[in-house]
Amino acid sequence: MMNLFRLGGDMLHLVSILILLLKMRSHKSCAGISLKTQIMYVLVFTTRYLDLFTNHYSLYNTVMKIIFLGTTYTIVYLMSTKYRASYDRENDTFRTIFLIAPSFVLGLMFGYKKTYFDSLFEILWSFSIFLESVAILPQIFLLQRTGEVENLTSDYIFALGSYRALYLLNWIYKAIHDDTGTDWIVWIAGIIQTALYCDFFYYYLTSKWYGRKLTLPR
Repeated sequence: MMNLFRLGGDMLHLVSILILLLKMRSHKSCAGISLKTQIMYVLVFTTRYLDLFTNHYSLYNTVMKIIFLGTTYTIVYLMSTKYRASYDRENDTFRTIFLIAPSFVLGLMFGYKKTYFDSLFEILWSFSIFLESVAILPQIFLLQRTGEVENLTSDYIFALGSYRALYLLNWIYKAIHDDTGTDWIVWIAGIIQTALYCDFFYYYLTSKWYGRKLTLPR
C-alpha cells in the first residue's frame, strides 16, 4: 500500500539521481563521484528488478523500476565514456569485493526457499537489499580522501540518504497499519544504511547552516 513516506522516499531517490546527472552535464565532469558506488547500484537494481517483466504490481511500480534501471546504467555509461577523463581513479580505491561478497553470502542465508526458482529470485533480492545498505561507502571513502565536497555532489548524497530515512518511516507506518508481517532483512539493512549517512548529515547540515563549503574529516 502506497503512503506519503514511500512516495516521498521514491521522489527523493529520483531527485538524487537527477542531481547527479545534472552535475555531470553542467560541469561536463564526473569528478568527485565514485564509479564503484554507481556500479554497485547497477548490481543492486539489476538483481532486485529481475521480476520486471514477470510480475506486475502497479503501473507506478513498473515505471519507477524502469527509471531507476535506465538512469543508473546511464550514469555508469557516461562515467566510463564521455566523462572518463575526469574520473578520479586514484582516490576511488575502495575494495568493493569486501562489500559484494558478504552481501551475497547474506543473500544465500536469508533468501533460500524450497524450490530452485523461488530461491534464485529471493537470493538475488536479498543480496540487492544488503548490497544497497553499504553501496554508498566507496563514495564516502572517496570524498574523505579528497577533503572538500562540491555542492551538487553533497546535495546528491544528502537526497540519497534522506530517501532511505523516509523509507524507514515507511516501514514503521506499514508495521503499524498493515498486517503483512515484518521483513527483518529490509529493516536491518535499512537501519544500517541510514546509520552510515548520519555522520555525513551532520557535516552537510552544519556547512549549510554556517554557509561554508562542505569538508569531510580525513
